[in-house]
Amino acid sequence: MKSIRELLFENRDLEYRDFQASLMPTVDREAVIGVRTPVVRKIAKEISPAKAKEFMNELPHSYYEENNLHAFLIDRINDMDECYAELERFLPYVDNWATCDSLSLKLLSKDKARLLLNIDLWMESNETYTVRFGIGMLMRYFLSEDFRIEYPEKVAAVRSEEYYVNMMCAWYFATALAFQYNEILPFFEEGRLPIWVHNKAIAKACESYRVPKEHKEYLKKLKELSR
Repeated sequence: MKSIRELLFENRDLEYRDFQASLMPTVDREAVIGVRTPVVRKIAKEISPAKAKEFMNELPHSYYEENNLHAFLIDRINDMDECYAELERFLPYVDNWATCDSLSLKLLSKDKARLLLNIDLWMESNETYTVRFGIGMLMRYFLSEDFRIEYPEKVAAVRSEEYYVNMMCAWYFATALAFQYNEILPFFEEGRLPIWVHNKAIAKACESYRVPKEHKEYLKKLKELSR
């Protein structure tokens, strides 16, 4: 643990620290070392399996970059059962959107049925970033050939006071408009989303290069001031 922390501090960039901390209001500025993500990923690749296991057993971590390193180490696990076990142990300690969104875990997408069962559990959690993670996995792995209309219906049913949950819901629907426009459009035409999510999703879709211009023009007409 000490040697890994020393390695992170050796790669510190104070100017980058200030920038990164400004993007994460939920994280204490003093808990951000200031190590760029590619460097943290490189460190994750170079740590031995034994040292990685020892590091992942040291929860909670003290620094943002240590949490990111933990996320990248989970991503390198090749056994699905072990990956789920380490993920479940780590998720309650995730305290910001950046660490949450760095958990891609492509391994889990190899068993979509099992992943969907876990997504349901994550989305029912009381933990902000566990819910966000579940929605993010739906967005990442179930918007193309594995898409089913029941998936956006689950996201549309989410009601939260948490900004980072609602932002992920908006991001999900903005991305879904790019992949499944005809199926997703009724959620906006029928006002099936919370108004903030509705408007933010439209705004994000209109910023996306993947959404055609004609779709953006129509979506702008669907923005709501009140309901």
